Parts: sequence; structure tokens; C-alpha cells
Amino acid sequence: MASEVPGTEGYSNVLDKFIEATLSIDFAELHRDFMPFIPQKPGNILDLGAGIGRDASAFSSMGHTVTAVEPSEKLLETGKTLYAGFPIHWIYDSLPDLQCLNPRLKFDFILASGVWHHLSPDEQSISIKKVSELLTENGVFALSLRNGPAGGGTCVYPTHANKILNQAEQNGLKTLLFLENQPSLLKGKEEVKWSRLVFQKSL
Repeated sequence: MASEVPGTEGYSNVLDKFIEATLSIDFAELHRDFMPFIPQKPGNILDLGAGIGRDASAFSSMGHTVTAVEPSEKLLETGKTLYAGFPIHWIYDSLPDLQCLNPRLKFDFILASGVWHHLSPDEQSISIKKVSELLTENGVFALSLRNGPAGGGTCVYPTHANKILNQAEQNGLKTLLFLENQPSLLKGKEEVKWSRLVFQKSL
């Protein structure tokens, strides 16, 4: 894998601010729309683009077995330090290829929060297929889409929820939730809007 994935560009320059911003948002508040879809019983969860591990640690606290994939080495190392007491399996890897993730692993729940806008349109399409392949039967994929000016990450692409809905359907994913134009929880991000989608693997 290349020394720096394009989607991680910029984060190393604002590492402290990114960590502070991430920790300022409560997991349950940020993902309140996803909470009903997170497995109640302990299961296998994959956090794609895990950042510093806030969400991965929350999943771990719920009793889940958690794999955290992060393409920024600095964020990954920060997460390992911050949540050293959590049994999180960290992997330095990136979408859409996920070359270091065992393809035989299957997950009951996959989260991609604030990741998709760092993927090119072609990478977004390939990533949907990859996620579908990694889900168990009836497994759930929760996806948050960011649209707006670039933030700490400077390599951004537009995300189109309706296009992703179609891609998901083509890859055996049934839509369970679709919310658009949600505001950012961070101050000064009035121009940033979020969409939140939840899919389920249907065979």
C-alpha cells in the first residue's frame, strides 16, 4: 500500500484539532439514527475509516468483536494509544481494496462514517460491492455521507445518495433507512450536510 492514501491527505496537518473535534461528539448522539440497527447480541463489527477509534471503542464496550480499518497511520497509532485497553483489532488498510483484511471474515454490522466523500466515484462503486461481500446474511451496513467544503481531509468528492441507493440494490443490499440534509454537529460547519443510510444484506 502506498505511503499515503489520497483520502487521508490533510489530516496529519490538523491532527490535534481532528482528535479534539472527534472526542467532542458523543457516539450515541452522532449515530442516534443508526443505534436501532446495531446488533443487540455480541457480534462481529467492522469500522471502516475508524479514525482515532471512538466508534470502535463504543462497539467494543457493547461486547462486540471489533475490527477497525484506518488508512492514516497517524490516526491509527493515536487510536491504539487512546484505546489501548480495548480489544480492538486494528488494521492499516483502505477502501476500496482492503488488501490486508481477511476476505473470509464476515461481519454482522459494518460502519462507514464520514468516509465515502474521500473516495472517487469509481472507488465508491467498488466499495459498495466490497462491503456487500463482507456482510453476513442479514448483516447491516450503516453509511454516513458528507457533502460540503473540505475540512481536515483535503481530498474530497461529492456523494450522491440516490446513486448509492441504486448501487446498493444492485449488490444485494436492501435499504432500511434513508435520511438527507442533516446538519453537522460541529460548530462552524453550517455548509456541511449529511445523509445517513442503512442497508441490509438480502440473499
